[in-house]
Amino acid sequence: MKLTADLIIDAGMAVFAQTGYHGFSVRRVADRLDVHAGSLYYHVPSKAALLQLMADRVAGQAYEAGTVALAGLPAQAGWPARVTAQAVALRQSIQQHPGGAIMLAGSPKTLSPGALSLMERLLATLAEAGVPPEHCGTAADTVLSHVTGYVLQEQSEPPAVPVTTEDVTALHQSFPRTAVAAAEHGPDEKFTRSLDLLCAGIGTLIRPPSEGPPPEGTPSEEPDGKS
Repeated sequence: MKLTADLIIDAGMAVFAQTGYHGFSVRRVADRLDVHAGSLYYHVPSKAALLQLMADRVAGQAYEAGTVALAGLPAQAGWPARVTAQAVALRQSIQQHPGGAIMLAGSPKTLSPGALSLMERLLATLAEAGVPPEHCGTAADTVLSHVTGYVLQEQSEPPAVPVTTEDVTALHQSFPRTAVAAAEHGPDEKFTRSLDLLCAGIGTLIRPPSEGPPPEGTPSEEPDGKS
């Protein structure tokens, strides 16, 4: 069997799904491929490098899924629909890989082309919507971080001690609002609602074209209306 980077990434994804981040190692990937660990280092010099390639693959898949989602929107779709389409595609892509949220969380720091492509397209969407340049980066990072964090919770391990009926009853008694909020919507609807809230907040930053900043040198109004 001739080793290739793609073959090693395939094996790495399979091992990561079984072991998670802390149990992941190049040796285990080599064992899955039935080769010596040293033969992998020609293609991937370290565990960190392999994780970067794996994260980049997930991000690349998410980018392609986002392209399909955007193409499926009606021509008159507004910027919130375009942001939502990209975020939903990202979530669905991460969900296909157990532990994918952990894998992807640090990928922008490693200058992953896939992760940076996701950011670049989202920045373009927000800029075209009219979000001021000084806010675009924070807005895009907030959306992407929200998606990763949301899936991170979904992919987290179940509690070590099972939750009993008595626990649920006590929750309703001690934290009634939290209990109602937790059961109010399913995870998919809750996710889309959370994106609606994010877009609503981002939308407050957008000024109509006629409401640009005051010309330089224009006196500001005093609190009592006097200039």
